[in-house]
Amino acid sequence: MNFRVITMAGVLLALAGCTTTSISKNGIESRWNGQPAGAFFAKFGPPTADTASGGTTLYTWRGGYKTRTVAAVYEDLGDGKKGKLLKPARSEYLRCEVQLTVSSDYVIRSVRTLLDKPGTDGGKSYCEEFLTAE
Repeated sequence: MNFRVITMAGVLLALAGCTTTSISKNGIESRWNGQPAGAFFAKFGPPTADTASGGTTLYTWRGGYKTRTVAAVYEDLGDGKKGKLLKPARSEYLRCEVQLTVSSDYVIRSVRTLLDKPGTDGGKSYCEEFLTAE
C-alpha cells in the first residue's frame, strides 16, 4: 500500500513539472527567452521604461521604426491587363513595442508584444521579423 502511494506521488510530481514548463508562443520568445537582457539591449537599444515588480523587472522597449510601401491592387482582366483600381497604394508606418520580464540575474524570462503590425501575405509579424533577424 505504501509503495503505491509513493509511486503515485512521484507520478503526480512528474506531471506537475511537465505542466509548468513554459512553451514559447512565438518566434520572439523562442529567440530571447533565457538570454541575457544586456544582449537584447545592446542589439536593439535601451528600454524606454522599467518597473520593479518583486524579484523581476519589467522593461518596455520601443524601436524598429520603418516605412513600408504597399502596392496598389488592380482588377485582373487577363493577358496581363489591369482593370479598375481596387485598392490604392499606401504607406504603412511600422514600429515595435515589447515588454520584457527580466529576472534578478538579468535573464529574460518572457517577452510580451504590446504593439505590432501583421506580416505581409500572412507571414511573420513585423516585430517577429525585426527581433528575430540575425
